Amino acid sequence: MRFVKMHGAGNDYVYVDCFSQPQPENPARVAKLVSDRHFGIGSDGLILICPSQVADVRMRMFNADGSEAQMCGNGIRCVAKYVYDHGLCRQEQIRVETGAGVLTLQVQVGEDGKVARVRVDMGPPRLQAQQIPTTLPGDPVVHAPLKVEDRTFEVTCVSMGNPHCVIFVPQITDELVHHWGPKIEHHEAFPQRVNVEFVEVLSPDRVRVRVWERGTGETLACGTGACAVCVAGVLTQRTHRDLVALLPGGELLLSWNAQDDHVYMTGPAVEVFEGTWLLPLE
Repeated sequence: MRFVKMHGAGNDYVYVDCFSQPQPENPARVAKLVSDRHFGIGSDGLILICPSQVADVRMRMFNADGSEAQMCGNGIRCVAKYVYDHGLCRQEQIRVETGAGVLTLQVQVGEDGKVARVRVDMGPPRLQAQQIPTTLPGDPVVHAPLKVEDRTFEVTCVSMGNPHCVIFVPQITDELVHHWGPKIEHHEAFPQRVNVEFVEVLSPDRVRVRVWERGTGETLACGTGACAVCVAGVLTQRTHRDLVALLPGGELLLSWNAQDDHVYMTGPAVEVFEGTWLLPLE
């Protein structure tokens, strides 16, 4: 299996071009194998770049535990870079089919003729509890109490094609991310599990974020999570609609447009290396 390793702000995936080779028969199993950072390639998951009947390309994304996710904000930017740089689609506006619908991406080409950054139209946030989904009260779910064992968190929930639980804190700690993150991911209030964002507000237009991603654990960046933080910041009157999110892997620029209600995300896309997987996939 030929593959390319890419990352968006440190959120790294193994990409397989299914235009030039068949899709893996068991992508969930392949995702587990290639994601292992000791015995595999090492990644946050697997992304398949496939033909589409409704867009320029189709993206299928699998977490490191093999579960298939609807969307990945950092991953989709790398899909756009791959298809442009490798000649599958040479226009600067690229439409990508995902489990969350068809999204439009604008590539920003550097002096070397290759894509350096990508702006993604993430569409409108989904704020109704049933759409997220969560059993927490409210439409939207803002400042909702979430009791986890002996602790209660105040949370704001947003779907950007996948579910997010945003928690604003005075200071982000390892205990919050690694102890409470997985407990919230699997909380009964989230029937499809949830991504958890812990957020420090540095100013109305700047935040620091760490993310516990469902099915993967902490990642260096989460594009949909950063978008959810932007929306939650506005809903809780903590931030402006234009926001810089500082994640461990780098910066993402976000904007929740008041006119069309869409969230726009701009960030880097980097190709690291390519190779051939030699071990059995089953």
